[in-house]
Amino acid sequence: MKFTEKEIENLNNTLKDKTPIEITQWAILNAKNPVVTTNFRPYEAAILSVCSESLSDIPVIWCDSGYNTPNTYKHAEEVIYLLNLNVQLYVPKQTSAHRDVVMGIPDIDDPKHKLFTEQVKLEPFKRAMTEHKPDVWFTNLRKGQTALRDSLDILSLGSDGVLKVSPFYYYSDAELDVYLEQHNLPNEFKYFDPTKVLDNRECGIHTN
Repeated sequence: MKFTEKEIENLNNTLKDKTPIEITQWAILNAKNPVVTTNFRPYEAAILSVCSESLSDIPVIWCDSGYNTPNTYKHAEEVIYLLNLNVQLYVPKQTSAHRDVVMGIPDIDDPKHKLFTEQVKLEPFKRAMTEHKPDVWFTNLRKGQTALRDSLDILSLGSDGVLKVSPFYYYSDAELDVYLEQHNLPNEFKYFDPTKVLDNRECGIHTN
Protein backbone atom coordinates (compact mmCIF):
# COMPACT_ATOMS: atom_id res chain seq x y z
CA MET A 1 0.00 0.00 0.00
CA LYS A 2 1.93 3.03 -1.24
CA PHE A 3 0.67 6.58 -0.86
CA THR A 4 2.13 10.04 -1.29
CA GLU A 5 2.06 12.45 1.65
CA LYS A 6 -0.78 14.35 -0.02
CA GLU A 7 -2.80 11.17 -0.50
CA ILE A 8 -2.32 10.25 3.15
CA GLU A 9 -3.41 13.76 4.17
CA ASN A 10 -6.57 13.42 2.07
CA LEU A 11 -7.27 9.93 3.42
CA ASN A 12 -6.87 11.17 7.00
CA ASN A 13 -9.44 13.88 6.35
CA THR A 14 -11.85 11.24 5.03
CA LEU A 15 -11.18 8.62 7.72
CA LYS A 16 -11.59 11.11 10.55
CA ASP A 17 -15.37 10.75 10.15
CA LYS A 18 -15.23 6.93 10.14
CA THR A 19 -15.57 4.59 13.11
CA PRO A 20 -12.55 2.57 14.30
CA ILE A 21 -13.96 -0.63 12.80
CA GLU A 22 -14.58 1.13 9.45
CA ILE A 23 -11.00 2.45 9.45
CA THR A 24 -9.65 -0.99 10.27
CA GLN A 25 -11.73 -2.74 7.61
CA TRP A 26 -10.63 -0.18 5.00
CA ALA A 27 -6.97 -0.78 5.84
CA ILE A 28 -7.37 -4.58 5.86
CA LEU A 29 -8.95 -4.50 2.41
CA ASN A 30 -5.98 -2.53 1.10
CA ALA A 31 -3.27 -4.47 2.93
CA LYS A 32 -1.19 -7.39 1.72
CA ASN A 33 0.43 -8.32 5.01
CA PRO A 34 -1.08 -6.51 8.02
CA VAL A 35 -0.05 -6.96 11.65
CA VAL A 36 -1.12 -5.45 14.95
CA THR A 37 1.29 -4.91 17.83
CA THR A 38 0.37 -4.92 21.49
CA ASN A 39 1.88 -4.85 24.95
CA PHE A 40 -1.49 -5.30 26.71
CA ARG A 41 -1.26 -1.89 28.35
CA PRO A 42 -4.53 -0.09 29.24
CA TYR A 43 -7.10 0.11 26.42
CA GLU A 44 -5.29 -2.38 24.17
CA ALA A 45 -8.37 -4.60 24.06
CA ALA A 46 -10.03 -2.00 21.82
CA ILE A 47 -7.48 -2.15 18.98
CA LEU A 48 -7.20 -5.93 19.29
CA SER A 49 -10.97 -6.24 19.06
CA VAL A 50 -11.37 -4.26 15.82
CA CYS A 51 -8.37 -5.94 14.22
CA SER A 52 -9.45 -9.49 15.06
CA GLU A 53 -13.01 -8.71 13.97
CA SER A 54 -11.75 -7.40 10.62
CA LEU A 55 -9.27 -10.27 10.07
CA SER A 56 -9.66 -13.20 12.47
CA ASP A 57 -6.13 -14.56 12.04
CA ILE A 58 -4.23 -11.28 11.86
CA PRO A 59 -0.78 -11.73 13.45
CA VAL A 60 -0.80 -10.12 16.90
CA ILE A 61 2.81 -9.27 17.71
CA TRP A 62 3.36 -9.21 21.45
CA CYS A 63 6.82 -8.02 22.46
CA ASP A 64 6.93 -9.05 26.12
CA SER A 65 9.74 -7.25 27.95
CA GLY A 66 9.58 -9.75 30.81
CA TYR A 67 8.79 -6.98 33.29
CA ASN A 68 5.00 -6.92 33.09
CA THR A 69 2.95 -6.94 36.27
CA PRO A 70 1.02 -10.09 37.27
CA ASN A 71 -2.16 -8.14 36.50
CA THR A 72 -0.97 -7.44 32.94
CA TYR A 73 -0.14 -11.10 32.31
CA LYS A 74 -3.56 -12.18 33.62
CA HIS A 75 -5.22 -9.49 31.50
CA ALA A 76 -3.27 -10.63 28.42
CA GLU A 77 -4.41 -14.22 28.90
CA GLU A 78 -8.03 -13.09 29.27
CA VAL A 79 -7.97 -10.95 26.11
CA ILE A 80 -6.13 -13.61 24.08
CA TYR A 81 -8.80 -16.17 25.04
CA LEU A 82 -11.74 -13.80 24.65
CA LEU A 83 -10.76 -12.64 21.15
CA ASN A 84 -9.06 -15.89 20.07
CA LEU A 85 -5.96 -13.94 19.09
CA ASN A 86 -3.23 -15.25 16.80
CA VAL A 87 -0.42 -14.16 19.13
CA GLN A 88 3.16 -14.11 17.89
CA LEU A 89 5.30 -13.77 21.02
CA TYR A 90 8.70 -12.06 20.95
CA VAL A 91 10.91 -11.80 24.03
CA PRO A 92 14.40 -10.42 24.73
CA LYS A 93 17.33 -12.75 24.07
CA GLN A 94 18.39 -12.42 27.72
CA THR A 95 16.04 -13.30 30.58
CA SER A 96 14.98 -10.61 33.04
CA ALA A 97 16.50 -12.71 35.88
CA HIS A 98 19.91 -12.67 34.16
CA ARG A 99 19.64 -8.96 33.38
CA ASP A 100 18.65 -8.17 36.97
CA VAL A 101 22.05 -9.54 38.06
CA VAL A 102 24.25 -7.83 35.46
CA MET A 103 22.36 -4.58 34.87
CA GLY A 104 19.07 -4.29 36.73
CA ILE A 105 16.65 -1.64 35.48
CA PRO A 106 18.73 1.51 34.91
CA ASP A 107 17.23 4.89 35.69
CA ILE A 108 16.29 6.91 32.59
CA ASP A 109 19.26 9.23 33.30
CA ASP A 110 21.68 6.29 33.44
CA PRO A 111 23.76 5.82 30.24
CA LYS A 112 22.93 2.08 30.43
CA HIS A 113 19.22 2.81 30.00
CA LYS A 114 19.65 3.10 26.21
CA LEU A 115 21.16 -0.40 26.08
CA PHE A 116 18.42 -1.66 28.39
CA THR A 117 15.72 -0.25 26.08
CA GLU A 118 17.41 -1.78 23.05
CA GLN A 119 17.55 -5.20 24.72
CA VAL A 120 14.07 -5.44 26.20
CA LYS A 121 11.97 -3.54 23.65
CA LEU A 122 13.63 -2.40 20.42
CA GLU A 123 15.51 -5.60 19.47
CA PRO A 124 12.47 -7.90 19.89
CA PHE A 125 10.32 -5.42 17.98
CA LYS A 126 12.82 -5.10 15.12
CA ARG A 127 13.11 -8.89 14.97
CA ALA A 128 9.33 -9.25 14.79
CA MET A 129 8.96 -6.69 12.02
CA THR A 130 11.84 -8.21 10.05
CA GLU A 131 10.28 -11.66 10.22
CA HIS A 132 6.71 -10.57 9.41
CA LYS A 133 7.54 -7.82 6.89
CA PRO A 134 4.19 -6.00 7.20
CA ASP A 135 2.97 -3.35 4.81
CA VAL A 136 0.31 -2.21 7.31
CA TRP A 137 0.89 -1.92 11.05
CA PHE A 138 -2.07 -1.39 13.39
CA THR A 139 -1.30 0.32 16.67
CA ASN A 140 -3.23 2.09 19.42
CA LEU A 141 -1.46 5.45 19.22
CA ARG A 142 -3.68 8.33 20.28
CA LYS A 143 -3.51 12.10 20.07
CA GLY A 144 -2.48 13.67 23.37
CA GLN A 145 -0.18 10.87 24.52
CA THR A 146 3.17 12.46 23.58
CA ALA A 147 4.45 15.36 21.49
CA LEU A 148 5.52 12.95 18.76
CA ARG A 149 2.13 11.27 18.62
CA ASP A 150 0.41 14.66 18.42
CA SER A 151 2.26 15.16 15.12
CA LEU A 152 0.84 11.98 13.59
CA ASP A 153 -2.72 11.06 12.53
CA ILE A 154 -4.92 8.03 11.87
CA LEU A 155 -2.56 7.14 9.03
CA SER A 156 1.15 7.86 9.10
CA LEU A 157 4.01 6.55 7.01
CA GLY A 158 7.21 5.30 8.62
CA SER A 159 10.66 5.75 7.15
CA ASP A 160 10.58 2.01 6.36
CA GLY A 161 7.53 2.51 4.13
CA VAL A 162 5.14 0.70 6.47
CA LEU A 163 1.74 2.38 6.81
CA LYS A 164 0.90 2.86 10.48
CA VAL A 165 -2.85 2.79 11.19
CA SER A 166 -4.26 4.12 14.48
CA PRO A 167 -8.07 3.63 14.36
CA PHE A 168 -8.63 5.17 17.82
CA TYR A 169 -6.31 8.14 17.25
CA TYR A 170 -8.92 10.76 18.19
CA TYR A 171 -10.44 8.85 21.12
CA SER A 172 -10.03 10.12 24.68
CA ASP A 173 -9.71 7.81 27.69
CA ALA A 174 -13.34 8.55 28.54
CA GLU A 175 -14.48 7.62 25.04
CA LEU A 176 -12.46 4.41 25.18
CA ASP A 177 -14.03 3.58 28.55
CA VAL A 178 -17.43 3.79 26.89
CA TYR A 179 -16.23 1.76 23.89
CA LEU A 180 -14.90 -1.05 26.09
CA GLU A 181 -18.07 -1.15 28.14
CA GLN A 182 -20.30 -1.23 25.06
CA HIS A 183 -18.30 -4.12 23.60
CA ASN A 184 -17.90 -6.03 26.90
CA LEU A 185 -14.12 -5.78 26.75
CA PRO A 186 -11.86 -5.89 29.83
CA ASN A 187 -9.26 -3.31 30.80
CA GLU A 188 -6.29 -3.28 33.15
CA PHE A 189 -4.40 -0.33 34.61
CA LYS A 190 -1.64 -1.97 36.69
CA TYR A 191 0.83 -1.82 33.82
CA PHE A 192 4.54 -1.01 33.96
CA ASP A 193 6.91 -0.20 31.12
CA PRO A 194 10.51 -0.10 32.44
CA THR A 195 11.77 1.62 29.27
CA LYS A 196 9.46 4.62 29.56
CA VAL A 197 8.76 5.16 33.29
CA LEU A 198 6.84 8.33 32.40
CA ASP A 199 3.64 8.01 30.33
CA ASN A 200 4.57 10.94 28.08
CA ARG A 201 8.00 9.53 27.20
CA GLU A 202 8.65 7.70 23.92
CA CYS A 203 10.54 4.40 24.02
CA GLY A 204 11.80 4.55 20.43
CA ILE A 205 9.49 2.18 18.56
CA HIS A 206 7.40 4.98 17.05
CA THR A 207 10.20 7.43 16.32
CA ASN A 208 10.93 6.12 12.80
